[in-house]
Amino acid sequence: MSGTKLGARKWASIILVGLAGQFAWTIENMYFNVYLYNTISTDPDYIAAMVGWSAAAATLTALLMGALSDRLGKRRAFIAGGYILWGISTAAFGLVTVENAGRLFPAADAMRTAAVMIVVLDCVMTFFGSTANDAAFNAWLTDATDEGNRGRTEAVIAVLPLAAMLVIFGAFDGLTQAGRWSEFFGIFGALVTAVGVAAAFLIKDEPTLRPRRDSYLKNLVYGLRPSVIRSHPELYLALLAFAVFSIAVQVFYPYLIIYIQNYLCIDNYAVVLGVVLVFASLVSVFSGKFIDRAGKLRFLLPASGVMLAGLLAMYFARGMAAVIVSGCIMMSGYMLVTACLSGKLRDLTPPDKAGHFQGIRMLFAVLIPMIIGPAIGSAVIKGSGTYVELGVTRSVPTPAIFLAAAAVLAASLIPVAVLRRRERAVPAAPGQ
Repeated sequence: MSGTKLGARKWASIILVGLAGQFAWTIENMYFNVYLYNTISTDPDYIAAMVGWSAAAATLTALLMGALSDRLGKRRAFIAGGYILWGISTAAFGLVTVENAGRLFPAADAMRTAAVMIVVLDCVMTFFGSTANDAAFNAWLTDATDEGNRGRTEAVIAVLPLAAMLVIFGAFDGLTQAGRWSEFFGIFGALVTAVGVAAAFLIKDEPTLRPRRDSYLKNLVYGLRPSVIRSHPELYLALLAFAVFSIAVQVFYPYLIIYIQNYLCIDNYAVVLGVVLVFASLVSVFSGKFIDRAGKLRFLLPASGVMLAGLLAMYFARGMAAVIVSGCIMMSGYMLVTACLSGKLRDLTPPDKAGHFQGIRMLFAVLIPMIIGPAIGSAVIKGSGTYVELGVTRSVPTPAIFLAAAAVLAASLIPVAVLRRRERAVPAAPGQ
């Protein structure tokens, strides 16, 4: 299937709005953790709690706002307004410090209070981000693409998180290392807000999108109905595979920078991550057409093998060169698996209910993984990387997090195998 050409305006919307969203998500998924670890507490349970609560907020938001965008027949307003508020709440993180928490709540434990404030603000920011990106922008992507061009589209989209990390690590990480957190959060908060304003003029709702007149409350739980699950078994197998894969990623991902800084003692981690991200991005972009030609599920097995090899290599890597090589393999596999599974999910999503299923996608791709994955990582860290310094118990991530992630990743191939067997029984269209 050749697919419809998207055109310059759609590509500009995908790249600009998608990249700005990934700036915000990168800061939330990686730098909030570092900010919490470096300025408030080294206890990994706080990071796991923040990730878990944020995931719950994101999933609930996607359920509510995805169905609402279907109901109203609008995506652009949710994207533009959500991005504006997303940027403002991101900038506010620089105000949360132990000192400020102590001033606001003098009778409470300042460290614990600051940690709670971080979690609450993270949930607020996630509400706006999930409304704009997870619910509305993802539904718009499904509206704007088709089965013949989603492999290429998803390959580009998969690069955006890495491109965002590359820009942040290469040009702005020095602010965090110098402790200039308020400036760091403020810069990217302003950027995301500006893109929200631009999105109001750049993005257009698809002509086929129409307001729905069915029950909004029923649509909230549409994807959880047993009858819907029974009628779309391939979709839910793909969601299950994505959930297990995402759990594997979350075992190590929230602790990655902390691991490089504090276990490997590589201060210039921006160089390591920069090389890895450029390499993985190139692999992802050039693989998009091969994913469409070979078929997403057929390409998925070797892609998973590449990521598995990278995780095992990261377990043994110690020096900068070894970490760069291992990281290139691991992140290339990660990007390829993401492109295959994300494209397959869009193929299997009923086109008239794209918004309905954004909450279900978040349940499997965000909520479950971000509760289970970081908890596994925290347990592994506490079992292998805890020490006492000046009477205070501290925890440092160890290579065991990559071994645990590899074990979970291998389990994701089970639902993939079942899905492939079902699709062999009923011949699929090319590109599937």
